[in-house]
Amino acid sequence: MADYPINKIRNIGIIAHIDAGKTTTTERVLFYTGISHKIGEVHEGETVMDWMEQERERGITITSAATTAFWIPTDATDREEEKLKLNIIDTPGHIDFTIEVKRSLRVLDGAVVVFDGVAGVEPQSETNWRYADDYHVPRICFINKLDRLGASFDRSYQTILERLSPNAVRFQINDGAEEQFKGIVDLMTMEYVTFSGDKGEIVNKTKDIPEYLKAEAEKARGEMIEKIVEHDDEAMSAYLEGNEPDLATLRRITRQAVVNDKMYPVFCGSALKNKGVQLVLDAVAYYLPSPPEVPPIKGIDQLTGEEIEGHADESEPFRALAFKTATDPYVGSLTFFRVYSGKLATGSYALNTRTGNQERISRIVQMHADERKEIKEIYAGNIAATVGLKDTKTGDTLCDPDHPVVLEGIDAPEPVISMRIEPKTKADQEKMGVALRKLADEDPTFRISTDQDSGETIIAGMGELHLEVLVDRMKREFGVQADTGRPQVSYKESITATAEAEGKYVKQSGGRGQYGHCRLRVEPLERGTGFEFVNGIKGGVIPNEFIPAVEKGVKEAMDEGVVAGFPLVDMKVTLYDGSYHDVDSSEIAFKVAGSMALQEAVRRATPQLLEPIMKVEVIVPDDFLGSTTGDLSGRRGQIMSVDDRGTLGLKVIDTRVPLSEMFGYATSLRSFSEGRGNFTMEFSHFDPVPSNIAQQIAEGKK
Repeated sequence: MADYPINKIRNIGIIAHIDAGKTTTTERVLFYTGISHKIGEVHEGETVMDWMEQERERGITITSAATTAFWIPTDATDREEEKLKLNIIDTPGHIDFTIEVKRSLRVLDGAVVVFDGVAGVEPQSETNWRYADDYHVPRICFINKLDRLGASFDRSYQTILERLSPNAVRFQINDGAEEQFKGIVDLMTMEYVTFSGDKGEIVNKTKDIPEYLKAEAEKARGEMIEKIVEHDDEAMSAYLEGNEPDLATLRRITRQAVVNDKMYPVFCGSALKNKGVQLVLDAVAYYLPSPPEVPPIKGIDQLTGEEIEGHADESEPFRALAFKTATDPYVGSLTFFRVYSGKLATGSYALNTRTGNQERISRIVQMHADERKEIKEIYAGNIAATVGLKDTKTGDTLCDPDHPVVLEGIDAPEPVISMRIEPKTKADQEKMGVALRKLADEDPTFRISTDQDSGETIIAGMGELHLEVLVDRMKREFGVQADTGRPQVSYKESITATAEAEGKYVKQSGGRGQYGHCRLRVEPLERGTGFEFVNGIKGGVIPNEFIPAVEKGVKEAMDEGVVAGFPLVDMKVTLYDGSYHDVDSSEIAFKVAGSMALQEAVRRATPQLLEPIMKVEVIVPDDFLGSTTGDLSGRRGQIMSVDDRGTLGLKVIDTRVPLSEMFGYATSLRSFSEGRGNFTMEFSHFDPVPSNIAQQIAEGKK
């Protein structure tokens, strides 16, 4: 039997823009749930969740850690009956670690989105919100840092309504802000809540709302109830007749609306000053779904090819998704997985449907940051880690060997930046290969390749910080000393017209020869679509067994385009004609013919060079607006909008700039804004490179 009732489990993540106080919030959650006995502060480098050395040094979260904790709601009448098991996944806010956010959202049932009470919605908040929309993750919002200078709950709440969703609803109002932030009015119970004790662990609730807040609280409560009853016809008609629903009804309707992604309750507080976090945990208990309440996971049955659904039920066959692998200094490789149905016991076998191999489950551990508790069995709805799997990567399905199934995986975005890396000494050479492979297994956005001409190793990732951290980890965790080159932009090539060409590879000079001949048509596809190969051969002019060889030749030829040798993307290749020789035709001949035909067809299809364009948001004081926009224009930036950020005299410039123009931008911005400007950058899309610049790139590359 499951160790914990499944309806009392919450798989939640805490997501936010960098520096919105997400890790501080998580630390408070761990403290109040009794997991950690002292509160670690990010600025003191002592947090529980950020246990990698770099995380403590940089004050940012790099890897997501899964932790199990327990929570009893503050107004619980039956403490044991209402006790919840929380599986908490802490995710990074920095865009370079976007895959960490995506893979966490993929396995979460609900999320707490943390916002900075001064800045409100920031660019990364929007990106993470979009990811959560993609995966249909129910959310509650926590506007944090209300103790900071310039903080405003109302203004931050407005930015959520305007930029994220009109379905956000205030469930609290604050009493004071900045240094005057004293307490919170809970609009559901109409109680005034303050926090006392050394670490705010004592929650004081009273029905005596201060006089100066009463009118505002009544108005906000009215708005909240109107928003809630909209989701229930019966409650709506009763409310219109003047009958206000009771607390239990309001909570039931809210829960249903949140689970269906129709409403986002908004809470407020200051994690650093220990105010408000317990009420957010209560909201997790009341409004975020348990595993059976989220839609069943979909997958493809490998035996029948049909779509199946996996329900959060331990009597169904075992199905789980590996959402993260990590190299642990003590136990080797750790694979985190989410069990969607069935159960898994130590000593049993699980099938990895990507590799077709069975993996023996020797140990199952539940993690608390870097401490672990061994368990014998894991049941549907839970998250755990297992030790020592041979070949399981992010996004792999683990399942019952008798019921092979492939669950929907996790898409990794394409890297946009690369750099050369070489070991300092001969001894580092071998270690570097092992270290890079392990890091690439952990992180699907990190790619390794070898330059065909020079034989150098090239690493690619999502940004300068991403690669910097990985090289740093290589040094610390694997003891590899390496030199790196300057970061390079990962350009792509594509075509703008349709063209046809033939490839003929014939070597016949007595004895067994080689004969491969094919005709291909190439057509441009929409940006971001990738590559599509169509077999249009009719009447067996090329035998079926040689068609995969042509496709393989085409794929290999796409690695090196004709403009400047960058990979080709966004095109459809149709194999429509060709010929073969009874004796001399071979797979290798057709592979070479496919490669030759593609190169020729691309030359005829007006190829072009594409460059990664970044979405850049720059925040500068008013005085520096002119020099900042001038500099961005000089970097081929396209300014989309300039807005005011609150009442602090700050301007927010939203712009699209080619990545190649952004190297060294942090230093420039600091110098002309006297150190007061800052910016965030994330990948937006690929765009054609202007012809004069394309020519320079081609000449530099060739």
